[in-house]
Amino acid sequence: MHTALQSADSTISPQAQLDALLHAAGFTPLDSTGWIRVTGSDRVRWLNGMVTNNIAALKPGEGCYNFVLNAQGRIQGDLTAWMLDDSVLLETSRNQLPALLAHLDRFIIMDDVELAPFPDGSLPVSDQNLDRAGLLIAGPEATTMLQRIGISAERPSSLQLQSTHWKANPIDLIYAPSPLVPCCEIWSDLTTILEIDHALSPAGATPVSPEALEALRILSGTPRYGTDIRNTATAHDLPQETAQTRALHFTKGCYLGQEIVERIHSRGSVHRTFTGFQLTGALPTPGTILTAGSDARSVGELTSVAAIPLPAGTIQLALGYIRREAMSVNTQARNLPLQYPGGTATPIALPFPIS
Repeated sequence: MHTALQSADSTISPQAQLDALLHAAGFTPLDSTGWIRVTGSDRVRWLNGMVTNNIAALKPGEGCYNFVLNAQGRIQGDLTAWMLDDSVLLETSRNQLPALLAHLDRFIIMDDVELAPFPDGSLPVSDQNLDRAGLLIAGPEATTMLQRIGISAERPSSLQLQSTHWKANPIDLIYAPSPLVPCCEIWSDLTTILEIDHALSPAGATPVSPEALEALRILSGTPRYGTDIRNTATAHDLPQETAQTRALHFTKGCYLGQEIVERIHSRGSVHRTFTGFQLTGALPTPGTILTAGSDARSVGELTSVAAIPLPAGTIQLALGYIRREAMSVNTQARNLPLQYPGGTATPIALPFPIS
């Protein structure tokens, strides 16, 4: 549906695209976003019992990031919930929609709750029955670029969904979480989004590729469900293992999987944690195991890997998991490097410092 939206210009180098995201503004179509609309008089109470964050505390226009768990506390998906006057919108990746809908629907028993998916990316905030489309604009100058084309945009201090207009056309601005640079989603009917899309380049924004966005994600240290947060036959991640405390609320009351989350919280730690790594040597593939010591015991795994072109030179970064004892003072004092076939990995704090 969005083939008419601009894709990255092949004449703009990957380094220039990433530089735009880090120091100016880059934009790209939102083709992989999916939506679930939750309606019914019991929607807030019911949803609050299904996700890990405090839905009941949200005011219209506010949002929060959540995990969806099973009874064993294992992550089944992630989403951002947006409170509206008449419904709650769940924003997630489109490929999660079937599994999330099936999981959530199982727990609607006697509740006045209805789930309506929008696999085409629709954001149903107007009465117009038109195709909906979205753009992401990211970078320190993102709001400046929007203001240049006539969109009044001010970066809020929290997650917000704001309804406004552009040339008399209704649009929705979603201020998305990002630890490195400001990010804003723009949603409207396809015709309006096309016009905004073609206005951004003359205003100074750079069209960027999925590869540039992936580099930004890894620099930011943000895990992606299905890549870094796993629910497979061999990997079942727990909320605290992902280090995404922004998804958790510990005083809101009962929800599915809460007992496990609370048990880990009271115990104080998990055996492994999600972190960033700087790599030296050959660039490994996702899924590569990290080892330590003369016995080459397994101590971690890389889940996302990228060679990232920065002005000072290309760096190799990864996201993944490491056992806590491998990061302990005793282990570091013994100078036991983390190794993989062809190189070494050094745990680092993310987001990566950008000058």
